[in-house]
Amino acid sequence: MRALVIGEALIDIVERASSTERGHERPSSTEYVGGSPLNVAVGLARLGREVDFLTHIGSDIHGRRISDYVESSGVQLVPGSQDAARTPTARVTLDAAGSATYTFDIDWQLTGTPGVGPPLVVHTGSIATVLEPGCLANAALVDTYHLSATLTFDPNIRPALIADADSARARIDRLLERADVVKASDEDLRWIDPTRTPDQIAAAWLTLGPSIVVVTMGGAGALAMCAAGTVRVPAFTMDVVDTVGAGDAFMTGLIDSLWSLDLLGANRRSQLAAIGPDTLTTAVRAAALSAALTVGRAGADLPDRASRDAAASAILG
Repeated sequence: MRALVIGEALIDIVERASSTERGHERPSSTEYVGGSPLNVAVGLARLGREVDFLTHIGSDIHGRRISDYVESSGVQLVPGSQDAARTPTARVTLDAAGSATYTFDIDWQLTGTPGVGPPLVVHTGSIATVLEPGCLANAALVDTYHLSATLTFDPNIRPALIADADSARARIDRLLERADVVKASDEDLRWIDPTRTPDQIAAAWLTLGPSIVVVTMGGAGALAMCAAGTVRVPAFTMDVVDTVGAGDAFMTGLIDSLWSLDLLGANRRSQLAAIGPDTLTTAVRAAALSAALTVGRAGADLPDRASRDAAASAILG
């Protein structure tokens, strides 16, 4: 069985401060292939999952770099994904702690239904779910696949690209009604509703339809909710290089763990809805480990199965 990931792919232009001989600092930049959905697609493939990726990039030098990267990682680009006039970019500025802020140049469009076999799980999120016109086609695809696949969703809010906050929140709410598994950061939730705590928002989201809602909180770990209760999982201790791709690694690890637990697919929806706290903790710990390994590396360099399993053996015993 295969996963289908729908969403943006782009080139991250990462700027870091570098010292000069007079003690002043100026930025140095490095380019990486990125985009939250792309990272999830590549992360799943590195964990040995078969993945199709529907995106919107160009055939320019940046687009060719992206296609080479995803295909070398074992991801299959869906036909029609390279029809954009230009490939999107994101300028990523890192502060002294390695935390990232983003400025985007992106045109997001989708047309038609992917020419791929029925997926076991469909993942979407980030810019792809709120930026017109592509977000409209994305929502229609989510409606279509809801009948046959598990749907996972990470809103991964990018405020710089949201012109109408109320419309974006409405689109997120609609996706929450279709999604089976939702992951969001506490930063996302503060943007969505600054008047409520992450726990309160997650609990409200759980009533809209998802079987699992997970909130990541950086170094404070993660909380996860299901019908059977709430669990809290601490973050693993890691020397942080930067946080680029950490949330995507967490999402990847969560999907992979639920896949291994045989909880994905529309025919397993009732079993996913009945997940208990112990099983949920297992899945979230696997996700947290993937995120920890990623922040210890530069850029969104998500772990493969061998490195993650080795880390799990060393850390978890």
